[in-house]
Amino acid sequence: MYIPIIHTQADMGDLGASLQRIKTNHFGRRRFVQSAELVDRMWQEIEQTVERLPIVGGETRVYQDGLPVCAHEARIISELAEAGSRNYKLLLRLESRGAMLMGTENPDLLVEEYQLAVTGLNSGGAGGARQRELRGAALLEERDRYIAARINSTLQPGETGVLFLGMLHSVQPYLDRDINIVYPIKDIQKVKAM
Repeated sequence: MYIPIIHTQADMGDLGASLQRIKTNHFGRRRFVQSAELVDRMWQEIEQTVERLPIVGGETRVYQDGLPVCAHEARIISELAEAGSRNYKLLLRLESRGAMLMGTENPDLLVEEYQLAVTGLNSGGAGGARQRELRGAALLEERDRYIAARINSTLQPGETGVLFLGMLHSVQPYLDRDINIVYPIKDIQKVKAM
């Protein structure tokens, strides 16, 4: 089950406040507030949809955009949920219903993407912007391939996977052909437009 998400400030960790400041300066306070309201409505839709998902204990694996494969997944999830991430609070609710939470991403690729974002923020968008854009696109594809490989190697026959994934990603082309993709949020274009 593919759940499209938009990352919130709480999901972004140390970068969250900087990104909020940039958005507010660029778009203005009123437009920033309108955008935040749209994101809130989107998360309401996601939460309602996820609460209705049939979760079978021991047979449902949850994969999360941005969650590294490491020895600390549970701590990362707990810390981000405590920081206010609606996404990570949902993960904990799914775990309480019997779902298995899975580290999903290559930590080295996540670190590289974080460093690329910090470089872009510190440069104010100048100097090397085109190179950062190209590397960012390549990193996104590398991440998508890794996420798909992780799902392909861990999701067992008869199990259900729930994938929370940012809308810029595209893992579908890299998933094994026997994995049937379901979109529980019926009007995905409406969500993307938000």
